[in-house]
Amino acid sequence: MSKQKNISDLVDLSNSVDKYIVKEQVDGELQKINLGPTHPSTHGIFENKILMDGERIVSAKSTVGYIHRAFEKISERRTYSQITTLTDRLNYCSSPINNMGWHMTMEKFLGVKVSKKIDYMRIIIMELARIADHLVCDSVMGVDTGALTGFTYVFQDREKIYDLYEQVCGARMTTNIGRIGGFERDFSPKFHQLIKEFIAEFPKRLEEFAKLLERNRIFMDRTIGVGGISAERALNYGFTGPNLRAAGVDYDVRVMSPYSSYDDFDFIIPIGTSGDAYDRFMVRLQEMRESFKLVKNAYENLPEGNYHVEVPEYYLPDKLDVYTSMEALIYHFKIIMGETDIPTGEVFHSVEGGNGELGFYMVSDGGRSPYRLHFRRPCFIYYQAYPELIKDQMLSDAIITLGSLNVIAGELDA
Repeated sequence: MSKQKNISDLVDLSNSVDKYIVKEQVDGELQKINLGPTHPSTHGIFENKILMDGERIVSAKSTVGYIHRAFEKISERRTYSQITTLTDRLNYCSSPINNMGWHMTMEKFLGVKVSKKIDYMRIIIMELARIADHLVCDSVMGVDTGALTGFTYVFQDREKIYDLYEQVCGARMTTNIGRIGGFERDFSPKFHQLIKEFIAEFPKRLEEFAKLLERNRIFMDRTIGVGGISAERALNYGFTGPNLRAAGVDYDVRVMSPYSSYDDFDFIIPIGTSGDAYDRFMVRLQEMRESFKLVKNAYENLPEGNYHVEVPEYYLPDKLDVYTSMEALIYHFKIIMGETDIPTGEVFHSVEGGNGELGFYMVSDGGRSPYRLHFRRPCFIYYQAYPELIKDQMLSDAIITLGSLNVIAGELDA
């Protein structure tokens, strides 16, 4: 009878998963399985080819691009105002952050300075979007561990946030919210009513959700020590956002490179220690508490003033003015048809998105559209670590790890 050998002796891991070589059986045969691209637990349309010894993962190979929509190339044929609708479809769980990140990029490039009121309005909307994004991630982690209650409970609050979006822009998920130079309209009386109700009710409901999972023995057993990554490895991969902070690195774009008057507010940047699924859950949970404080403080200190700045060359005029004013009609036509002169040059601007640093690198040759536009999508960067995170873990752990990373297929494949 042959002696027991290490799994690395039995499988030539220098080969890809597609060409693995089985030298000897261990507990039966090594099996190759596909996790995705349409498996309900993959949180999106992407595939992982996994080589398994029983239920333990030996190696994995990730495949992306199943919903690639060529947004960067499409942007080369769209005017600057039309690109907002493309950014919606990146991380669609927090679309307003994408929208406003793009608007701030163009304002930086064009030298447009917005008012404090616009900054504070943006903080309110972006932090509401962050809460909505983290509610999805943390509640779905509960579902992945067998607890559905928290998911159905907090989705009521997500819908309340979408009600607030609707008052600002008329849309709920792909919001197309805001404009270069500010907002399409001011906060309505209904918005003020709804946000006061949200501020009064949300903290209690968030803490009730936290009590369902935060110290739940089953949830802790399923997440602690699962999918962990060190701070050094996370930095080497280029992690940002909650996944990096869970590994113990306190990097946040809102603090390191302040924008939109974030430096007017005091807020805590939560960090973890082990970078595992539980730490990622806890970091997002604490970030929701901090985002709520930002929403509350920004709303209670909202300055007076206009909801947009006077930059008629770039800011779409109100439709009622277009119908009655020749000047507004001319500017509307020039902006929509791309007849407004745009300087030549290049610009990079980033914001703290729901999943990390969301950046926009744009090159202009003076035409109606960008010569080149690249989105720095945090999902695309940290998903590359997924095979390493799940190696030597159980198949059920792979689902937990994927959910805790919060991989959004729209941002991954853009």
